[in-house]
Amino acid sequence: MVTTLNHTGQQWDSPNGWAPLQWITVKGLLNYGYEDLACKIAERFVVLASRVYAETGKMMEKYDVCDVTKQAGGGEYPTQDGFGWTNGVVEALINLFNLDSRWGA
Repeated sequence: MVTTLNHTGQQWDSPNGWAPLQWITVKGLLNYGYEDLACKIAERFVVLASRVYAETGKMMEKYDVCDVTKQAGGGEYPTQDGFGWTNGVVEALINLFNLDSRWGA
């Protein structure tokens, strides 16, 4: 999930996706009965974060969620790694959907 559809090169704009936005989206979808879509979004984000971690040894502040082969970027400072909210959201999504048995996270 992207925050905006704007492609400005700024950190919050597309194609960047942020862990808190994934969590809010998933929880909102669950609240309205869209469990399959919520699970699909959670799985995609967990897989992306897990892949980047396997490649870099880091949990990132944000991810390119439009082209998962690219690194996120843009904004007024370099992309940060080791971000606590990413760690927390990935763990929460794994637990919420029991993804650990499927993704090895």
